Amino acid sequence: MPEHTTFGPPSPQPQNAVVSTGEGHREWWRDAVVYEVYPRSFLDSDGDGEGDLNGVRARLDYLADLGVDAVWIAPWFPSPMADGGYDVSDYCDIDPRYGTLDDAVALIAEAHQRGLKVIIDMVANHTSEAHPWFRAALAAPAGSPERARYLFRDGTGPDGSLPPNNWISAFGGSAWIRITEPDGAPGQWYLHTFAPEQPDLNWDNEQVREDFDAILRFWFDHGVDGIRVDAAPAFSKTSGLPDADYGGDLRFRSGEWVGNPHWDIDAVHTIFKRWRRVADSYDGDRVLVAEAVVAGPERLVRYLAPDEIHTAFNFEFLKVPWDAGLRPVIDETRAVLAPVGAPATWVLGSHDELRLASRYGREDSSSEVGSSPDIPSDIELGTRRLRAAALLMFALPGTAYVFQGDELALPSVDDIPEDRLQDPLWERSGHTVRGRDACRVPLPWSGGAPPYGFSPDGARSEPWLPQPESWAGLTVAAQSADPGSTLNLHRQALRLRHEIPALRSDAFAWRESPDDVLDFERGPSLRCVVNLSGAPIDLDPDWKVLVSSVPLDGSVLPHDAAAWLTPRAV
Repeated sequence: MPEHTTFGPPSPQPQNAVVSTGEGHREWWRDAVVYEVYPRSFLDSDGDGEGDLNGVRARLDYLADLGVDAVWIAPWFPSPMADGGYDVSDYCDIDPRYGTLDDAVALIAEAHQRGLKVIIDMVANHTSEAHPWFRAALAAPAGSPERARYLFRDGTGPDGSLPPNNWISAFGGSAWIRITEPDGAPGQWYLHTFAPEQPDLNWDNEQVREDFDAILRFWFDHGVDGIRVDAAPAFSKTSGLPDADYGGDLRFRSGEWVGNPHWDIDAVHTIFKRWRRVADSYDGDRVLVAEAVVAGPERLVRYLAPDEIHTAFNFEFLKVPWDAGLRPVIDETRAVLAPVGAPATWVLGSHDELRLASRYGREDSSSEVGSSPDIPSDIELGTRRLRAAALLMFALPGTAYVFQGDELALPSVDDIPEDRLQDPLWERSGHTVRGRDACRVPLPWSGGAPPYGFSPDGARSEPWLPQPESWAGLTVAAQSADPGSTLNLHRQALRLRHEIPALRSDAFAWRESPDDVLDFERGPSLRCVVNLSGAPIDLDPDWKVLVSSVPLDGSVLPHDAAAWLTPRAV
């Protein structure tokens, strides 16, 4: 493993433990700040151009110094990488490009030594086509137990040459692929909600359920603290697999579907009740986190019943533009979650989204429009808004998620050469959708030119995605040396989040303010003000500034800025 490099003197950090609120035991995940590691792009320890687990181990001190409480690691399982690791060929091992199972066990132990929890990504709606289960299904006859693990069906039409139904794939086109039987004849069709290389499992099959009970236990036994449940609403399908009514819109708009036969049906909840029983059988407050893109908070909260998943990503907050619409989303989230007692999760970026510095610099700052070199973005404006958004998110009660590199204000790399694009969306869309590679470019750690310390000196391969020549000022080393950097703003805010007990509680109250100024208190000693009004505003003279997203001129908070305040008497 490479030696750890220190990037400037870190701010003094308290231990990453839950602050006692006087209310007895409080689960760590209710208030955690979770950092997403996309391992392929985090740090390359062996010079092959791809990040790996030893690279993550080498930067655990960086994450502890940053002040996060947990690390969520995107899929690390063996995979042909047809979809960036979300096509799993073995659920109980590590992809050789990332290292070994021993490396993973060491990473978990070393994270725990630093007070960091570890959450892993579980991709259980589908496997890779290379998984031994699917290979056995292809070799077995129709009606066999091997095929019953998946959703194989006979085709329609006189010769079975048409798909079993009209379901669509998230990556475009039909969700069905016809196979060739072992004897060479055209055969059955299998369902793939995502890429063709990702066949859907049949979650009505008890063997599938038992296998995943064992897989969850395997990783809990190895010390992981949580499981992120990928594509949770996709697991169950309506009996009989009836046609879907898409209303003439054949885009995969799962966030708008109600009553769709292959997304968010009631039967899915029996699966997660079972997973919850597994998690609850372990000590240490093991957590389940759902990725559930559904039609609004009322549908989402059904996954968060007291006997199901503990928390779920808040996609409404992620998708809202940088404007006064943030407040109703915050209110709706809190109101919907209150009856089930689940904490809110605040998410602004991930490996599937446009990077914040680029998105917030666009005229349309919602997350609906993807990467494109033809859409202008004011990166200076986007960075300013990102900094304010970070203070807003870290001040809200609940769990916050930071995608690697957002603490550096990295922009999306929209001009990756077409021959370097690897996201399956690029090919599946007929080269019309560039996909998600723009936010997955390897991190810059140090130095003035690519690979910016991502790979060791003398690496035999260049990074798997090209890094811009303009990132020299955004490296961890450069920002560690700059007291006003976005990295140091994150460090300062997360230090305060650990020091101020109210930020580890449910305390929250809006103060009277204009609609385009977000002003709320977290208990008696902390107040967050976010100015979206388009003009400077005067801050309350009875409150002093603890931290601000931009340098302040006296007590004036500029537009697109945020500040944390405390009473002057405190």
